[in-house]
Amino acid sequence: MLGFENYPKDFQEFLSRFRTDDDCWNYLFQVRWTDGFLCPRCNNKNYWVNNRKLIHCTQCNHQTSITSGTIFHGTRKPLILWFHIIGWVVAQKTGASANNLRDIMGFGSYETAWVWLHKLRRAMVRSGRNKLNGEVEVDETYIGGEEETKDRRGRGAETKTLVVVATECIGKQIGRVRFRCIESTSGDKLGV
Repeated sequence: MLGFENYPKDFQEFLSRFRTDDDCWNYLFQVRWTDGFLCPRCNNKNYWVNNRKLIHCTQCNHQTSITSGTIFHGTRKPLILWFHIIGWVVAQKTGASANNLRDIMGFGSYETAWVWLHKLRRAMVRSGRNKLNGEVEVDETYIGGEEETKDRRGRGAETKTLVVVATECIGKQIGRVRFRCIESTSGDKLGV
C-alpha cells in the first residue's frame, strides 16, 4: 500500500521524490487508486491519460481528474507548489502562520496564504478519528485580541471566542489534543 507509510521521511527525500508536477500526479494516482484505477461511473479498469492529464475511461468515455474531490480541485497552481507548501506546513514545529507562508512562498496577499493554510488544516483533520482516552484534561480559554475597554476581561469579553481544549495525559507528556469553539462553559458543553 502506498500512502502515508510511503511518504518521504525527511525534506531531502521529499525534494528528491517530488521534483516535477508529474511526480506529484503519479503519487496522487497511486494513493487514490492503490489497487489500480476504477472508473467512478462504470468500474472499468482500462483507461488512458489525455494531454490535459485527465484519466479517460475506455469503456464509458468518462473523464476523471486526479484532483477531483481533493483540496487541489480547481486549482490553477501547479501540484509541485502545493506539495512543497504541504511539506513546509507539516515540518513546522511551532505551527505555520499565513504571514510566514506568504513571505516564504511568495504569495501576493495574506488572504491567499490564509485560504491555503485553512484548506490544508481542514484536510489534516481525520474524519471518524478515535476519541481521546485514558486520563484527559479539559479546560477552556478565550482567544482574541485585547479588549478596547479595561473593565471587560475574561468571561465578560465580547469580541473573543470561547474555546474548549482537551488533552490526553501520558505521564508528564501531552498526547493527542482536541480544540472546539463552544457557546458557554456549562458542563454539557465541556463534555463533563
